[in-house]
Amino acid sequence: QVQLVESGGGSVQAGGSLRLSCAASGYSDSFYCMGWFRQAPGKEREAVAGIYISSGNTYYGNSFKGRFTLSQNNAKNTLYLQMNSLEPEDTAMYYCAARVRGDYSGGWYDVSRYNYWGQGTQVTVSS
Repeated sequence: QVQLVESGGGSVQAGGSLRLSCAASGYSDSFYCMGWFRQAPGKEREAVAGIYISSGNTYYGNSFKGRFTLSQNNAKNTLYLQMNSLEPEDTAMYYCAARVRGDYSGGWYDVSRYNYWGQGTQVTVSS
């Protein structure tokens, strides 16, 4: 059974940094794409960053380029999101998600294409 477990969230002041982690277990070698998403109260889930596992190519939503960095460990079973220059608008629940091989439609940002989701980790940025 696949599990995605996020950690690293917390409360920081504006301008601060956090590093989120997502540990994958189960059939993680079936993943071809993983991503970080976030959702603030009353808002839709938003794509933050994504990575194609085999190539290691990373992609970012426009609001996050230059501030956030996505990476994976050598075993390709842990995903990281380094978040710098955090702003109050970054306050949200952050989720890790994974897509399995077989469905290659849509882009890394396509929420509906992800097969597995973690429980989320809360990030709160105060001004």
